[in-house]
Amino acid sequence: MKNSTIRPEDLLNTGNLDLLAKKAVEGFITGFHKSPFHGFSVEFAEHRQYNAGESTKNIDWKLYGRTDKLYNKRFEEETNLRCQILIDVSTSMQITHQNELSKLQFSVWTAAIFLQLLKKQRDASGLCFFDQEIKDYTKIASSGRHYRELTHQLEHYLTYTSQQKNTDIANALHTIAAQVHRRSMVVLFTDFFEKGRDLHQLFDAIKHLKHNKHEVIIFHTLHYSSEVKFDYSNVPMTFEDAETGEKIKLQPAEVKEHYIDAISSYQAEIKSKLNQYKIDYVAANTTAGVESALVPFLLKRKRMTR
Repeated sequence: MKNSTIRPEDLLNTGNLDLLAKKAVEGFITGFHKSPFHGFSVEFAEHRQYNAGESTKNIDWKLYGRTDKLYNKRFEEETNLRCQILIDVSTSMQITHQNELSKLQFSVWTAAIFLQLLKKQRDASGLCFFDQEIKDYTKIASSGRHYRELTHQLEHYLTYTSQQKNTDIANALHTIAAQVHRRSMVVLFTDFFEKGRDLHQLFDAIKHLKHNKHEVIIFHTLHYSSEVKFDYSNVPMTFEDAETGEKIKLQPAEVKEHYIDAISSYQAEIKSKLNQYKIDYVAANTTAGVESALVPFLLKRKRMTR
């Protein structure tokens, strides 16, 4: 079953999430599960003299410039990759649209596929759910029992609801940076709809992760038709902020151009800052389906590991 046909009711029966994640990995991600993250956990070990006829890809050219001799960089690979997945469960992530996944359900579904990929590679994974504080946090492990516990937690958040809970991404990232001591991959799902939208604090937290040598991947999860294109009927409407309860009455056509400019500028600022820190930014459109974001991302990873 392709994700574009996934509906909320497809995921809600106990056990369906794991089953559908397996089908996704065996279906539209066929060929990626073997090595999309290969090489992430490789650490430099030592130099050894280059021998004629060997591949030149690991030659240390800086050392050659200093010594006029060719040396290969030798690497040691850790036993497995470690991945911590963070999911924003604030009220704005829970907004529902008729017969479509909410941003939270979309994130849970994508995270389930990630866990399935990591399980197939025998890699270790953990979960963290947060809004303005950490709601649930698990250790990173790779056992079958641990995987089942993670899947059970994900299933719980498919139907999770809360009232007027905003987001503190920086707090969650600082917590993870303090808790996860070994070099890991950190995958964040969020819509970046924070009170005040303080990007300075957010990127301080990202720098904390980068300082600890974690790799950070961010899925900017949005419902494009409503939150990016502002595609509403041209009749007077009342809009309510899901996280503050603030309401405003307006005619959508009168503010559409200004809204689209503002959200585009905000997205561009986030993406630009992330690029500065060499962080993978994935634009995840819940309207288009998981594969529209995940497959291009995995293709990029596969090219990087060749």
